Amino acid sequence: QMQLAESGGGLVQTGGSLRLSCAASGRAFSNYAVGWCRQAPGQERELVAALSWSGGRTYYPDSVKGRFAISRDNANDTVYLQMDNLNEEDTAVYICAARVGPYGIYCSSYEYWGQGTQVTVSS
Repeated sequence: QMQLAESGGGLVQTGGSLRLSCAASGRAFSNYAVGWCRQAPGQERELVAALSWSGGRTYYPDSVKGRFAISRDNANDTVYLQMDNLNEEDTAVYICAARVGPYGIYCSSYEYWGQGTQVTVSS
């Protein structure tokens, strides 16, 4: 069983930046593709970034492309999400996820989940 634990959320002003971290434990992390999903109140869970096990391939939806960047440090079993130029629509709980095989572009394709970290963007 893989455990994932997010950190780095908080309150930020519009136009600001945050860097989220996700620490993995329990399995060979380097064998897993990873993703970040977010969920705002009353809305469906949305994938905002995905990364292959090697770190060589990424995916971003148009809503965050050019503003968010996902990366991983397999030596330290950690995934990062750098978020720049944040706006109020980015307010949500951000959740780290992992799966065996290629990355998925839908949150439902991931097997392991963290508890999430709240990101609030205020003007």
